[in-house]
Amino acid sequence: MEGHDPKKPEQSRKLFIGGLSFETTDDSLREHFEKWGTLTDCMVMRDPQTKCSRGFGFVTYSCVEKVDAAMCARPHKVDGRVVEPKRSVSRENSLKPGAHLTVKKIFVLFCGIKDTEEYNLRDYFEKYGKIETIEVMEDRQSGKKRGFAFVTFDDHDTVDKIVVQKY
Repeated sequence: MEGHDPKKPEQSRKLFIGGLSFETTDDSLREHFEKWGTLTDCMVMRDPQTKCSRGFGFVTYSCVEKVDAAMCARPHKVDGRVVEPKRSVSRENSLKPGAHLTVKKIFVLFCGIKDTEEYNLRDYFEKYGKIETIEVMEDRQSGKKRGFAFVTFDDHDTVDKIVVQKY
């Protein structure tokens, strides 16, 4: 039996589910997403006055690995409709510019380690997902490394997974 992971914040165990049918209930959402692990919470968001679905909801897993499993199982179909799960962004972070962009490329600053090679970046980042390209930036004239790179992944969820981590 899987257990609740108190070391991981709830936000890292939560998925935003967009594009829900207006007929989707908490129960039908739970029934679909608990296939990938125990849910500690599941809620279709509703208008406070009309009680009608707002077309999105949230599911919270007991551990982060189950979020990864659910994201790997995309696309998801709930009540006959393809829905779009995304790693949840905290309210405070959701107000920041770019919080809801779909991004496959990240900027990596080497912080004084200018001799970092492509294979160093590949070794580190491939644990998160499939890498499409790595561009270690060099000075056009001297050919010396400039101390930063761009890593492009095949799936935006990989970038979301990296960005939501707190160190």
